[in-house]
Amino acid sequence: MYLAALIACGISGILILIRIILGKTTFDRVLAINTLGTIIVIGIALHGFYTGRPEFLDIAIVYALINFIGTVAVLKLFSTGSLGDVKK
Repeated sequence: MYLAALIACGISGILILIRIILGKTTFDRVLAINTLGTIIVIGIALHGFYTGRPEFLDIAIVYALINFIGTVAVLKLFSTGSLGDVKK
């Protein structure tokens, strides 16, 4: 079952990489990169489950949070042109 889950993650990753390369807009590519990050989180969690090391779940959660914050920051940068409200 572990092998089937890894194969599914690998096929999903390949399809997502194709979407990153062929994406029509920047937002499509950012969404695909976020999805690839989610697949990586699933892979880390699968590895932790298979090896019996629950600390990998903590690593997966931290990676998911970094992935989410990075995606929000990139989308804000593209939509407004800056990351913060800088007043002069």
